Amino acid sequence: MKIFFLFTFSTFLLSAFEPAAAFAHYDKILTHSRIRARDQGPNVCALQQVMGTKKKYFSTCRNWYQQAICGKKATVLYECCPGYMKMDGTRGCPAVAPIDHVYGTLGIVGATSTQQYSDISRLREEIEGRGSFTFFAPSNEAWDQLDSEVHRNLVDNVNIELYNALHHHMLNKRMLTKDLKNGMTLVSMYNGQKLLINHYPNGVVTVNCARIIHGNQIATNGVVHVVDRVLSAVEYTIQDFIEAEEDLSSFRDSAITSGVMDILGRPGHYTLFVPTNEAFERLPRGVFERIKGDKVASEALVKFHILNTLQCSEAITGGAVYETLEGNTVEIGCDGESLTVNGVKMVKRKDIVTSNGVIHLIDQVLIPDSAKQVIELGGAQQTTFTDLVAQLGLASSLRPEGQYTLLAPLNGAFSDDTLRLDQRLLKTILQNHIIKVKVGLNELYNGQELETIGGKLLRVFVYRTSVCIENSCMVRGSKEGRNGFIHVFRQIINPAEKTLHEMLRNDKRFSTFLSLVKAADLDDVLSRPGQWTLFVPTNDAFKGLTDDDKDILIRDKNALRNILLYHLTQGVFIGSGFEPGVTNILKTIQGGKLYLKTVNDTLLVNELKSRESDLMATNGVIHVIDKLLYPAELPVGNDQLLTILKKLIKYIQIKFVRDSTFKEIPLTFYKINIIESNVQPIITKEDPSITQLTKLIEGEPEFKIVREGETITKVIHGEPIIKTYTKIIDGRPVEVTEKKVTEERIIQGPEIKYTRITAGAADNEEKLKKILEEEAPAQKAQPAKRTQGGAARRRTRLDRS
Repeated sequence: MKIFFLFTFSTFLLSAFEPAAAFAHYDKILTHSRIRARDQGPNVCALQQVMGTKKKYFSTCRNWYQQAICGKKATVLYECCPGYMKMDGTRGCPAVAPIDHVYGTLGIVGATSTQQYSDISRLREEIEGRGSFTFFAPSNEAWDQLDSEVHRNLVDNVNIELYNALHHHMLNKRMLTKDLKNGMTLVSMYNGQKLLINHYPNGVVTVNCARIIHGNQIATNGVVHVVDRVLSAVEYTIQDFIEAEEDLSSFRDSAITSGVMDILGRPGHYTLFVPTNEAFERLPRGVFERIKGDKVASEALVKFHILNTLQCSEAITGGAVYETLEGNTVEIGCDGESLTVNGVKMVKRKDIVTSNGVIHLIDQVLIPDSAKQVIELGGAQQTTFTDLVAQLGLASSLRPEGQYTLLAPLNGAFSDDTLRLDQRLLKTILQNHIIKVKVGLNELYNGQELETIGGKLLRVFVYRTSVCIENSCMVRGSKEGRNGFIHVFRQIINPAEKTLHEMLRNDKRFSTFLSLVKAADLDDVLSRPGQWTLFVPTNDAFKGLTDDDKDILIRDKNALRNILLYHLTQGVFIGSGFEPGVTNILKTIQGGKLYLKTVNDTLLVNELKSRESDLMATNGVIHVIDKLLYPAELPVGNDQLLTILKKLIKYIQIKFVRDSTFKEIPLTFYKINIIESNVQPIITKEDPSITQLTKLIEGEPEFKIVREGETITKVIHGEPIIKTYTKIIDGRPVEVTEKKVTEERIIQGPEIKYTRITAGAADNEEKLKKILEEEAPAQKAQPAKRTQGGAARRRTRLDRS
């Protein structure tokens, strides 16, 4: 009957606490352990034990599938879940463990040393009697691991020291793991001493950094949780500890001068990774002195060692990233019994528990990027660049009080040929990778120009998934230091020196293509300022083209322009700026579409490989191809032309539609900007009362009939252009709004018939004739007024911003 009562009572207690348990990490992990062991029978839990140790865990999914804890192989154990026990001849753990008072429960959970010390210290009578207690009972192994001198002092003075020590492990109310909230501070039954509770997402629950290894063993007058170490009294703050330890004087001085020390004396739940004096002595010469003399850098350094959460070593079963008070993150992990910081074993002593957190002593100084000089930001993949900057004397020009941006190519970008260059030339190359101002990644925008310390202007191109400067695109790894940014690039940056036309003219590979460009009157397009992407076929693309074939092409200017302008697109598109494997569609000036994508770092244009890409020009970029491009949807209506194109283009089937013609492409797709000019119009003997202007400056031409002697106040007036953009001024982004109005004025025009339109639509002559027919001169024109000396008046274009 007594056994039945105990079974019923304990079942009632466990079920009473079950609903809230679903919300506690410990109980959730325990539930997963039961699920993993369901094939072993009822109420069996699966645990992982680190090989070579006695440490056992109810594991997270990650550790379970990795079959490792802290990088060490873990074996699987099956044990009765807390509160259950085996029965002879049955599978699993079908029986509920007997329920007893706290003293008896210590024996049930195997904490026999704690039970023995409770007996000899005369605590037994209290924990057998009336009340509701929580006992954080050290395991037998925990007592064995206690410092021998401390252990001896406790045992030698059982009535006071041992009794008080055991009371320090107790609360005067029952608290299950679900009640132990993360960051909670409880008051023990000894002298109001604090117990710091942490309940971590991986299911680990700690009390003053001691891990609960067997929780929620219900007693008639409370509950017992077995912990893996003996709890010591906490009487000082982190600040108190640092001020008392001589081996931490270097860190202490920095904390005081930077004003951070006061934080470490306030209430909270901090984790401090504090470097020893020896760690500071191992820093490169002058680094610590420079940081200590800079209050901002010193504050950043100290705060980078502090977490605003309490991270006990026993709670760390794998790597995790935590934010520091400085704002950046560190990765805290473990390797066997050792803690690691950013993957490095550096913790000499761990879990020094204070009233406002925990301290881990480390043997290396953690320097955040914000405390480093910009040249110190280079990582292992940029050592060639940073070493060359130092060797060629450029590092000394990067003053601590200055503001810079380093564009650091990866080590692999520097070929042997590059490294063998004359040092003066190599220095110039490196100067092209140092910007005069501090520019972060989020401050870069398309079309921006950045000035280097060598005086070069570098253009910025922003695409959907990448940011490029000239021919080179960024990779992950941008960092901000005390006096600048560093951005990492795939290749060495080559600033443009020549126009597209000059580059074609200086490379014999493109002589055939260039001759066709000239024949089509497109030289001007490739010579003037602009933003173009040009796909240039080499001479190999024109093999088999005879002089007669070439003459036929040249005679049909519309056809020639359609073919050539299919190789030209508006905008600068860097090959490495395209998202790999994704097709990008570009509209050409001809009107057709080009299909581009990069595969294995090779640019494909309409599935044709570019032999060489990203040749930068001052007005665009060239991608070299060895085939002539042709829009597949564009039909040919001429037999001769079809024969010629079939010689050159074999990768697509060219459409033939008898008598179809190529559309005319006027040269209005680019603008001629003339700021001021002296115009000497052509004077004819015909009707002197008609005037027409010489050039189209912007937009479509506007025609007016102007009578002799009249003053022209507005002849051609372009639409106002309002442009808003962000400009870097003195290292700070400033929004600028610019309004540009362009207009043509002639003051008191002379005796003029008309001159030829040199740019604009092809039907301008017809428009002019129509206007003349509609408005015949009503009276005889008066003689034209001439300026002194008889010269024609100056015609000026006003450009107001």
